[in-house]
Amino acid sequence: MLKISKTAKISKLADIEDSIKGSLIEIGPNVMVDSFVKIKPAGGSGNLRIGENSNINSGTVVYLGNGVKIGKEVNIAANCTLAPTNHEIKDKNKLVREQRFMPSRGGIIIEDDVWIGANSVILDGAILRKGCVIGASSLVNGEVSEYSINVGNPLKTIGYRK
Repeated sequence: MLKISKTAKISKLADIEDSIKGSLIEIGPNVMVDSFVKIKPAGGSGNLRIGENSNINSGTVVYLGNGVKIGKEVNIAANCTLAPTNHEIKDKNKLVREQRFMPSRGGIIIEDDVWIGANSVILDGAILRKGCVIGASSLVNGEVSEYSINVGNPLKTIGYRK
C-alpha cells in the first residue's frame, strides 16, 4: 500500500513499486525522492516510513525486507543501498536462492537529522542514531552513536558533531 503526502516531491523518473504482500510505503510531508531512486518491496514483508523533510538522492535503492524507518530531516546521498535482509547460506548442498532469507536483525532504523554519504550500504540491523554522519562509501550493519561522524569499512568514528 502506498501512502504519499501531497507535499512530497517524487521525481517522475523514480520507481516506487507497490507491495503485493501488503507492506506499507509511507512517504511524509516535504520528502524529496530524486530521479532513478528505486523503492522495492523485496526480501520480506516489512514497511517503509520516510519522515518529513527527508531527501533521497539519485540512484539510491531501498528494499523493504525486514522494514526501514527513516526519520525527519534525513539526507541520503546518491547511489546508496538500504538492504534490511540477509540471504541464508548455511546449506552448501542448496543454491543460495533456494535457502531464502535469514531471520530479521530488526530492519533498518535511521533516526532524525542523519546524513548518509554517497555509495554507502546500510544493512539489516543497522541503527543510525540522531544526528550522525556516515561518510561516503561506508558499510553499516550495527549501531552508530548520536552525533558521531563515521567513515569507512569497517566503520570508524572520527569525531562528533558539536
